[in-house]
Amino acid sequence: MKDFLLVSLIGFLVGWLVLPTAAVKIAITPKLILFSVVGFTILAPLLLAAAFYLSQFWSSLRQFGKFCAVGFLNTFLGFAIINLLMRFTGITEGVYFSLFLAPAFLASATNSYFWNKFWSFQSATATSPTEYSRFLLFTFIGFLINNGVASFLNNVVGPLGGISPVVWANISVLVSVAFSFLWNFFSYRFLIFKNSKSQVPSSKF
Repeated sequence: MKDFLLVSLIGFLVGWLVLPTAAVKIAITPKLILFSVVGFTILAPLLLAAAFYLSQFWSSLRQFGKFCAVGFLNTFLGFAIINLLMRFTGITEGVYFSLFLAPAFLASATNSYFWNKFWSFQSATATSPTEYSRFLLFTFIGFLINNGVASFLNNVVGPLGGISPVVWANISVLVSVAFSFLWNFFSYRFLIFKNSKSQVPSSKF
């Protein structure tokens, strides 16, 4: 039960964090806010329930489902920060766009560490500066993959098909997430939080 309460909280937060990105293309209205927040709050536990059901065929899907939920939260936290920086500065490309990814990375990585340690992977080890530093190192490698792909698509390839620079910047970030996603999951599971209680299926926090 606690897993579903926590993933509902994640859905609630994602419902708010998605709004700065949505504002790039559409007007934010009270109805849209309600739809986003309520919709994600309901959708998140439904998707986790599907992952838990499928875990009877592949046990790692229980852990992977929670990792995906945290990943969505981290992704939209990063998106929100990037879009707010673009809105406040008016910068959508070039070196400064790449620099915008740094604060987004730091915020989402710290958020990711605590959610993944205590929920997704249920690490049995105590929190320590060494573990956190190791987590940041492997996450930073994922960030370099993410940053490299996003910067290449945004600064080298550039907008295609008449897509606006702001929308293309978001597409670049979204595509880059796919490249770093699997790296993060497997490095966390096998290198960072390998002493994990969640190796044995459990619904407890």
